[in-house]
Amino acid sequence: MQAAANFPDRNTVAEKLGFLGETERAYLTLLMENAAQDENLIEGLYRHLDQASEARLLNSLKLEKLGEWLGSNAPARLQIRLMEAARSSQHAAYQSFRTGLARSGGLEKAYPKA
Repeated sequence: MQAAANFPDRNTVAEKLGFLGETERAYLTLLMENAAQDENLIEGLYRHLDQASEARLLNSLKLEKLGEWLGSNAPARLQIRLMEAARSSQHAAYQSFRTGLARSGGLEKAYPKA
């Protein structure tokens, strides 16, 4: 088993998930290619969702778009962990992320029904 890499930290990943421009998408795609970075990505996602749930205004459309993008672009090994993160809270921020993630169909593509 590979040890988790220390860089990037969860705050850096959360920041990249918050903006999700072209540069951030390229960075996150590169991050998802390396299995040793999975923990950092998931921890950053939790951090981002926690920050969104504590914000005064909830941008649910942005969270849905993030879920859809991650679901479409994440490798199969991350699909279950993304869905676990989306289902870890009943807060509206998590529900919006889960809606986008389900819309992407990433979990069904990674693990098709028999």
